[in-house]
Amino acid sequence: MAIQNTTRRWGSVSQLLHWTIVVLVIVQVTLALMADDLPNGMRKLTLLARHKSFGITILGLAILRLVWRRFNDTPALPGTLKPYERVLAQLTHGALYVLLFAMPLSGWMMSSARGFPVSWFGFIQLPDLVPKSKPLYDAFVTTHEVLAWTLGAVVTLHVAAALKHHFVLKDDTLRRMLPFPGKNERT
Repeated sequence: MAIQNTTRRWGSVSQLLHWTIVVLVIVQVTLALMADDLPNGMRKLTLLARHKSFGITILGLAILRLVWRRFNDTPALPGTLKPYERVLAQLTHGALYVLLFAMPLSGWMMSSARGFPVSWFGFIQLPDLVPKSKPLYDAFVTTHEVLAWTLGAVVTLHVAAALKHHFVLKDDTLRRMLPFPGKNERT
């Protein structure tokens, strides 16, 4: 498999970044739900510290993915798409990138506004992005929650579109992001 993207298929670096971010987003949702169910205490703080660390990891991987995408070919959208479907696909991908940046940044700012430090797995202490402020904290809690629901909706749309391409339209849109090419894609 090619490391770089081609005009027909995502390369192994793009695939690795994509699927790693997918797994980490699932980890994030799981950690957030687990922490919400716990009373205040050490266990909750530990889960939230991991949540923050994985969020910073997602931010870093999203930056890498965007840089990698900038310097590589991007597989073309299927020629069978209607104009509105092309626009929707581009808007969805754009929204995913914006949300992958906005979610961790809003969480980081939320922690900063509350006076809770953000570190990356205890190795690197990150600077506060905003001053300590209860009103600012409350605003970022709401922002983070709205962004989480929005990310869930956009991811659902993205997954539904991939499944439609695979099972209904029977094109290679989904397969070209999977590690192993389909029989029609091997060169």
